[in-house]
Amino acid sequence: MDLLNYAFMQRALLAAVLVGITAPAVGIYLVQRRQALMGDGIGHVAMTGVGLGFLLSWSPVWMATGVSVLGAVIMELIRWYGRTRGDIALAMLFYGGMAGGVMFINLAPGGSNANLTSYLFGSLSTVSESDVTAICLLAAFVVLVTLGLRRQLFAVSQDEEFARVTGLPVRALNLLTAVTAAVTVTVAMRVVGLLLVSALMVVPVAAAQQLSRSFAATFAIAVAIGVTVTIGGTVTSYYQDVPPGATIVLLTIAAFVALSVLAAPLARRRARALAAAQPVGDPAECAIPDTRSPGDEVGV
Repeated sequence: MDLLNYAFMQRALLAAVLVGITAPAVGIYLVQRRQALMGDGIGHVAMTGVGLGFLLSWSPVWMATGVSVLGAVIMELIRWYGRTRGDIALAMLFYGGMAGGVMFINLAPGGSNANLTSYLFGSLSTVSESDVTAICLLAAFVVLVTLGLRRQLFAVSQDEEFARVTGLPVRALNLLTAVTAAVTVTVAMRVVGLLLVSALMVVPVAAAQQLSRSFAATFAIAVAIGVTVTIGGTVTSYYQDVPPGATIVLLTIAAFVALSVLAAPLARRRARALAAAQPVGDPAECAIPDTRSPGDEVGV
């Protein structure tokens, strides 16, 4: 493949693979927690970090990481203590983060809309060696957390009260999930873009759930989908000269639609098999009580 002859494409493909792994790995916990749009909010906040990076002549990736982590912690604190005004505070945080990013980029020496666009929607040619180094380090952190603490994070994501009763540090794990999501946003922003990264965190997980209800299988399928669409989107972007972020997200949605169509007959077949296996007689006498706890539906 001729695209591998170019250093910028080598960097872009490496970044794409890491994004394809990390985004669904974090997204599966956000989906379980019903916080599917958290990545979108963090992406807004990260724009302030990008703008500060340009203004202060520091690495935008590292600056965005610091600001987005701070924003994620504030989001968790608002979730704990916000009560009825929490949604207003979150809205101000999100839109304030985006506005701050636009302002700082325009105040920065040499700041331009081109710089802003590359971070909002991703860009293959702007992934530098320093960006790849930062992405590799941040991706390693995400993988260590999402795999090393998968049982604890899954327990908290499924049922916080049950996890608290069992002695897990629920607040610390919630904060860690938020911080990991923030790091994932900055890992993905150079390839997918800050405004589209949330789709890559959520849609592969939703697609994987069409085929499996097991946590481990859903995790593996979601990561496989993530890697496939990020590589496919990056290659398509190179040959067709289309935006990488938009291409990756459209491929992800296409995968979701395809798996949904595939899963429908399989679900009907399983339902018929289950009905055929039921004993014949009075339904009340044949019914088997469901004694599972809420966390037993999906196993780690």
